[in-house]
Amino acid sequence: MLVRQILNAKSADGVETVAPDLSISEAAEILSVRRFGALVVSKDGETALGILSERDIVRELGKRGSGCLNDTVSALMTTKIISCGRDETADQVLTKMTDGRFRHMPVVEDGKMVGLISIGDVVKARLSELSMEKDALEGMIMGH
Repeated sequence: MLVRQILNAKSADGVETVAPDLSISEAAEILSVRRFGALVVSKDGETALGILSERDIVRELGKRGSGCLNDTVSALMTTKIISCGRDETADQVLTKMTDGRFRHMPVVEDGKMVGLISIGDVVKARLSELSMEKDALEGMIMGH
């Protein structure tokens, strides 16, 4: 299955982004209310400057306590972003995510973000694909 198929199956179009000068407290509220696991940080909504995940916030809370909630998103975001393209396979994306130990990946085309996929999106798509393959093999074996 290709990333483009995964994006097509998702209900939302585009990527919701936050500004780098947003406070961690405000970002945590967005994560909570929207039930997101991560936020893409961007000034223009098209180019990712970083990603701020729930894990980034929790790690900093563990180190410094609640004082970090006044920091800006740019202070805690991950700036080494690994992205994928629409024509990459689910297996290629899973390998990147597993090797890099992250769960959210921007989809980039012509230098602009066109989507964001999570490991949950990819696993769901892969399970669906495996189910279809299983059904097809069972049909062949049974002569349907």
